[in-house]
Amino acid sequence: MSDVDVRAVSDAELPGWLRALNAGFLKPFATLSEETVAHLRSRTAPSRTLGAYDGDRCVGTYRSFRQEVTAVGGAPVVANAVSGVTVAPTHRRRGILSRMMDRDLAGAKERGDVLATLNAAEYPIYGRFGFGPATWATEWTIDVPRAGLDPRWSAPEESGARIDLVDGDDVRKHGPELYERFRAARHGAIDRAEEWWLRNTGLQATREHPWEEPFYALYRAPSGRVDGLVAYRATSGAMGESRLPGNKVTVLGTTAVTPAAERALWHFLCAIDQVTEVETGWLAPDDLLPQLLPDPRAARVTRHADWLWVRILDVVRALESRTYDGVGALVVEVVDGAGLSGGRFALEAAPGAAAVCAPTTMAPELTMGIAELSQLWLGDASVARLVALGQVVEERAGAAAVADGLFRTSRRPWCPDMF
Repeated sequence: MSDVDVRAVSDAELPGWLRALNAGFLKPFATLSEETVAHLRSRTAPSRTLGAYDGDRCVGTYRSFRQEVTAVGGAPVVANAVSGVTVAPTHRRRGILSRMMDRDLAGAKERGDVLATLNAAEYPIYGRFGFGPATWATEWTIDVPRAGLDPRWSAPEESGARIDLVDGDDVRKHGPELYERFRAARHGAIDRAEEWWLRNTGLQATREHPWEEPFYALYRAPSGRVDGLVAYRATSGAMGESRLPGNKVTVLGTTAVTPAAERALWHFLCAIDQVTEVETGWLAPDDLLPQLLPDPRAARVTRHADWLWVRILDVVRALESRTYDGVGALVVEVVDGAGLSGGRFALEAAPGAAAVCAPTTMAPELTMGIAELSQLWLGDASVARLVALGQVVEERAGAAAVADGLFRTSRRPWCPDMF
């Protein structure tokens, strides 16, 4: 629509932009408190906050910000994180999102960002822009009486370890360092700014987003080091026919950097008096949890969904930023309809050595879109499966197996945050 102007949002336009954002996500905030607008202002870059305007009415919203994503092997990679994307229902199917996306991705490419990332509210939207689901998430519900844990449990199994109930001050003190250790070791994790810790411990509550204090528990290893943290809420339920109380724990987030910390925190939650059900919140699909219970069937999957979507902007730097467990060489033809990242590339990799990727004129062994390569980057997707689905073309017999030997990882990637 030539009469719709896509432009950077001015400071004076932020309240209207935020109202349009809320409307896009069906949040009925006709008026906004000064605190909410101030929080938005503090975490937005004016040049990266876009609005689509039909006259003086904001009919589309879009923002991006700097982010770091942990690559396979632990290297932090700079990404352009996309968030706050809406188009008013009165203006859909008119190319507004495409104009905002094209402008932002072109700016990210010019800045030298290696990737773009987002969480997709709807699955079908973002593949056409070159994004692919690179991590997934699973939630379990634990039937505590069935789990088979000793209800007399009161302390971690490690001698000298302990679990302490703490408050938000302790979380702000110990949480950032703990999370930095976690994200350095888990590919797919993203960085957390100071604002994240303020918002998630109640220091940025507003009228629109009131705060309810949860419970926090820290796991301390025998050395005294904090190796785990969980935030949770408890709700009371009616007593059923079994005469068991119906209380439930809902986990808001958990971070553990050792299996001992992970085991201790889940056993602690399942041993709280009068709790018969634990909702785990979103976890990695290959989380240890079900097998941490004597009866793993006590944990049933209640939700499973795509999570972090990735769009590679620089193929060479993306493929060279990660490590590879296999030895091999591969020539890949990458198709990018947006003209940002396409080309033919030769990759050579081996364990313990820096990977080498460069443009080439050699015959391709695999042909794929940028969205498919983006799915593969964190090691979760299977090239052979994408070939079977018709999303990747195997130009040389056996190339898919070589690619899977290079790209796939022993643990699945995990991103605990939405943004």
